[in-house]
This record gives sequence, C-alpha cells and structure tokens, in this order.
Amino acid sequence: MTEAALAAGTRLRAARQARGLSQQQLAGMAGVTRQAVSAVESGHFDPSLRVALALARALGMTVEELFGPGDPAEPVQARPVAPVGAAGSRVALATVGDAFVALPLHADTAARVGFGPAGGLAASGPASGLAASAPAASAGELIAVRPIGPPRPTLVVAGCDPALPLLETPLALLDPPVAFAWWPCGSGEALRLAAAGLVHAAGVHSPGPAVAADAAGTEIPGGAEVVGFARWREGLVIRPGTGICGLDDVAARGLRLVNREPGAQARTLLDAERLRLHLDAAELSGYHSQAAGHLQVAAAVAGGLADAGVSSEPAARAYGLAFIPLADERFDLVLPAAPAASREVQGLVKVLSSPWLLAQLASLPGYDPANCGERYP
Repeated sequence: MTEAALAAGTRLRAARQARGLSQQQLAGMAGVTRQAVSAVESGHFDPSLRVALALARALGMTVEELFGPGDPAEPVQARPVAPVGAAGSRVALATVGDAFVALPLHADTAARVGFGPAGGLAASGPASGLAASAPAASAGELIAVRPIGPPRPTLVVAGCDPALPLLETPLALLDPPVAFAWWPCGSGEALRLAAAGLVHAAGVHSPGPAVAADAAGTEIPGGAEVVGFARWREGLVIRPGTGICGLDDVAARGLRLVNREPGAQARTLLDAERLRLHLDAAELSGYHSQAAGHLQVAAAVAGGLADAGVSSEPAARAYGLAFIPLADERFDLVLPAAPAASREVQGLVKVLSSPWLLAQLASLPGYDPANCGERYP
C-alpha cells in the first residue's frame, strides 16, 4: 500500500460519493466487481489501465483526473459521530463500510497527553455550503471534510473504557497497519452509533455478555457479535479524608457528587443504588452534572470539584482515591455484522489476543483481561 494508492483511492471514493453512487452501482456502470471498487478505494489495489479507464468513464472524468499524482484537493462527504463545528474544525477521518465518518477533535477527544493528528478539516466554500461561522452540523448529517493527506484504514471504536487506546499500538504493527480512532462515550451512545453505522465497534459494560448481546440484538440492524475486552469493578470513588461510607452519606452530609451522562452505565448504576437507598435525585448535590468518562469522574473528585462519583476501580486507583464497589462489570465490544469482514474489524479481532495487549491490560491495577478476545454468539 503506497501513499499514491491511498490518494487515488480517496479521489475515487470522493468522486463516487459526489455523484450519489454506491460501490455496487459504480461497479455495474464500469463493468467491474464491487470488490475491485472497494479495493481501489481502500488503497489496496492499483487498477489496470482497463479498470482505470472504465471507472473514469463511468464517473465522467479522465484517468489523469481520477488516478493522477497529487494529494486529494476536493472535500469528501462524511457523516460526523457528533456535532463538528464551523469550517476549519479539526476531525479524525475514517471509513466505516462504504462511507466516510468524521470524529470531532475537541475537548477530551482532542488531547490525551498532547494533541493528536487530524485526518481533515471541515470544509468551507461551495463544496460544503458552509460559511466559516456556520453552526455545527448534527451527528450523522453529511458534512464536507478536506482530508489532510490520504485517509488511512482506521478502526473506529466508541465506548467509555480508558484502556481502549491501548489497541492503537498492536493495530499499527499489523501488515498492512490499521490506524485507531476512539470516540469516548457511554454504553448507550456507543450502541446508537454502531446501529447508525458510524463506528466499527461499540464498547458496552454490563454484568455479563448476555446483557451486551441482548442490547446489540435489540439496537443494531442485521445483528452483531460480542467479543470480550476486560473485567473490572465499578462503584463509588471517594476523595480521601471525607469518611464517606456510601451514597447515603453523600446525601446526608450534603456533599457534592459528579455524575455521568444519561445512558452511561455508571449513571444507571448510581440510580440503582439511589433507589435502593430510597434517595431522591434532589437530595444529591451535583446529580445533574455530566462528566465525560471514568477518568474524568476520578479527576473531578481528585481535584476537589466533587466529593464522590461512580466510576471504575482502575480509574479510582489511577488517581489514588478510595473505592466502594457496587458491581462487578465486564467491558465487551459489540461488532455489527455489516462491517465485520472489513480489514479494520478483522485487525481488531486479531490484536485482541495479542500477548502485548493482554500484558498491558494486566499491568493496569483493577483490570482483569481473562476474557479479552473471547467471542460470544
């Protein structure tokens, strides 16, 4: 796979999308197979002169325009997983199935330790119909993105487990390599994105694989497979020195809570504990706050912005916080059937059993990787 092949593949995909054609439709018009179109678009196949001519004619272009040298100059149409913002906003760019998806790079998604590379910029001008100050596009609506270099095969995973970025290293060592993009969100939102065809895999944490499988069967058209990732405990993370013994203490003493967004399993667990203790949401200061993930909850407590919150034990231990377990959880990856045969998903399945990944998960206090790579019907 070369940079030139990736650039040519991007131009072919952009030209096809601009004409509203599916890969199957273009293949029929050009008299080639859909697999050939897919291979050219992904940069894994250099077309013969006959195939290049047929594709160019079907699209009303010359071979030089379609497969000539140079980086892609025209924007591509992409579906954002969340509102992107005005023209010039940085995004990660990937393909899921037959379409581009864009992951906004802002706030927690823009930086882990430092800024990560962008795959493109939201475009302005006639191609997008957006002025520089235009409002954000809603999730799933087509937007124009100008790629920064040729897009690479990229695995897109949504979910809240902060260990997911560990997948990046073994994926990069595959031949050919696969890049990694993580969209941090709660289990409910991850399943919604998977059902909409916006991610390759949705991370879901629950008491057991049957729960994840049932959720996938209900939410995802065409069904899905469930693959294990890790086990950990979830519960109250507490600022040291507060003497909190449970959620009832938080309410009785008027201490501040940091919560997660609706649809997050942590919020569901907190509500279950609240109802068990016959507590009203109004009795919990900070109940309506929304932290973006497990580490963000722990960081808020460690930084003194809150006294307690529901998060994972690994997050509590990473920040040196006290921990009161409420549930044993497992974090599974739900793989929709539609992109299951893609290079990205096959790469994921392969690296889940890599010794390097298992060792890294085991090195994190509070993680149990015994079920990593285990597949469930």
